Amino acid sequence: MRQEQVHVVAGNLFAVSDAQGDMEVDPRAPIGLFSFDTRFLSRWVLTVDGERLKALSRDDMTYFETRFFLVPGTASHYVDADVSVIRHRSLDDSFNERLTILNHSAEPAHLVVRMEIATDFADISEVCHPSPRAATTVEASSADGVLRLRYQREWFSREAIVSSTAPGEVDGSGITFRLTVPPRGRWITDLHVAMVVAGETGQDLRSSLESHRQQVRHGMRADLQAWLDRAPLLVAGEGDGLARVYTSALADLAALRYRPLSFPDRVPVGGLPWAMTLYGRDALVTGLQTLAYTPELASATLRLLALLQGARLDDFHEEEPGKILAEQRYGESAAFGDQPTAIYFGAADTTPLFVILLDEYERWTGDGELVRELRYPARSALDWIDEYGDLLGDGYLRYLSRNRRSGLANQCWKNSPDSIVHRDGREAATPRATCELQGYAYDAKLRGARLAREFWADPVYADRLEREAAALKERFNRDFWLPEREYYALALEPDGTPVETLTSNIGHLLWSGIVTEERAAAVAGHLLSPALFNGWGVRTLAEGQLPYNPVGAHVGAVWPSDNSLIAAGLRRYRHDDEAARIAAGIFAVAGLVGGSLPEVIAGYPRLITRYPVQLPVAGRPQSWSAGALLMLLATALGLRPCGDNLLVNPALPEEFGRIELLDVPGRWGRADAYGRARPAMTPGRRVRLPD
Repeated sequence: MRQEQVHVVAGNLFAVSDAQGDMEVDPRAPIGLFSFDTRFLSRWVLTVDGERLKALSRDDMTYFETRFFLVPGTASHYVDADVSVIRHRSLDDSFNERLTILNHSAEPAHLVVRMEIATDFADISEVCHPSPRAATTVEASSADGVLRLRYQREWFSREAIVSSTAPGEVDGSGITFRLTVPPRGRWITDLHVAMVVAGETGQDLRSSLESHRQQVRHGMRADLQAWLDRAPLLVAGEGDGLARVYTSALADLAALRYRPLSFPDRVPVGGLPWAMTLYGRDALVTGLQTLAYTPELASATLRLLALLQGARLDDFHEEEPGKILAEQRYGESAAFGDQPTAIYFGAADTTPLFVILLDEYERWTGDGELVRELRYPARSALDWIDEYGDLLGDGYLRYLSRNRRSGLANQCWKNSPDSIVHRDGREAATPRATCELQGYAYDAKLRGARLAREFWADPVYADRLEREAAALKERFNRDFWLPEREYYALALEPDGTPVETLTSNIGHLLWSGIVTEERAAAVAGHLLSPALFNGWGVRTLAEGQLPYNPVGAHVGAVWPSDNSLIAAGLRRYRHDDEAARIAAGIFAVAGLVGGSLPEVIAGYPRLITRYPVQLPVAGRPQSWSAGALLMLLATALGLRPCGDNLLVNPALPEEFGRIELLDVPGRWGRADAYGRARPAMTPGRRVRLPD
């Protein structure tokens, strides 16, 4: 059985170890210390007198710090150990570990404490699939008590610098401390690992960039406390655990913010462990999910994606003018073009989602200045939909990978190779027009029309976009609707053949508003049918079709992020009970798994498992899973901006009882939202971090 893994996170910097705090390479998992897509420590193993340590307990204090309580020796005798060890690990923009050795006896303890240290500087994409690479150069300096580990490939350079506050013997594979701890006394040292990300100049890019030099260094705890204090306060019943789940979601979002190089604001990464970088889709969806709570995520995401917007034709990176980024990486594979991910545009949904988020952000915040600032990126995005997204000239947004060697075959949110298939398992022909892409394009055109009319002083352009949106809706409802099945096709093949697979994608159509009123009830019925709804949430693909697999990420599993959009769509068409069932199911998952909500769970029926089954590939924490909980809460409360007012129209699951969401930020300043009537509740209190 695999041992428990423990992680600490701070933006795109993270460390994963075993339950004792040790890090050793595991070919099946990303163990070690990582930053900017590179592993800076692959071995970090503590011994006392040559013995590994055993775990007594652990205190996970915050997302960026934890404490391991350890003793040397074997399981048969460690309970009577005269010596114990505390490893207090924390992250900011470096890795820090305080070692405290406690002597519990009445005699002095003469000990040899050793930290074994090594690194392979592996690219995150190669951790489970190693490839040949240049030898790592290790430089050890005993004079200043510093161990330097360095990797160089042409201009690409990475360095880990390990230092200690207590003197030790430094060699090429670690640091040794020979010490005497007095009776009932203690010995302490602070180990510090600085990570240097160097470019063609050989300097640390982070320290040399103006944005990082000007960064105000607040304490990590103060930063987390301020983040929690800025968010609305949730007051809920004592026994339902909603407040705990809510605070955990906010903490996950705080943990997954990072500052990209050359950009001053923090944006959300996708999530631990494989997506600890900017993913356009994840960041845009997270921005939409969190507008009622932390709108700064949306504005930072919009500005950064506008800066990175496509400006040329590049098949390898799948870049096109106006297209919005899919992924950005800083590792060696990206730097040397082994993978196209240095700046990769292989997504067909990020571009319309960019316009959707810009409009929705203004509706919530009243920040018209950002809309005017991003006028040209938004118009370029709208132009891309028709000029480059309409590959066949039939008015539908399609995708076809232009990078045939390493590009993604599926460039919708279900981007695994087997996700877009017929009911009998046949792969759909390309280029593919998936249904939700048409909904996003429709929504983007309508929202672009509003922005053009109200902020860009271009009513002619607004009229054109509205006409195009109306034509798309009519065309879509003619070509995608399957009258004999009473739902929309998953996709259209190039010749117009519908892919008749029943999937969760139809829920995104409700969210976008492209569904006609008379068909909404049928769509809602399918979404909450036993074939799609498993009791926890809506499956990605309905049971009973040949491709269905309850542990297949996009062919039967349940994604909280997917469900958050579906629930919002159901409420848009006044299917309140159905939306409440989804919200209750996803919140039940969060309550049962404890801590971070995973990115995906198995599609097994709830009546069979009674407990949500997490998939091995499921990352946690994940930004759009944490955001899903916030969006589902806002959907259950019926929060909606209307001019300078916040409308509240609750349709809460019975499981929620009465809830209050206080100090919701927006163009109205701060407003309160209340759920159903119930006896007076204990006033809510802001979460305060322990000292």
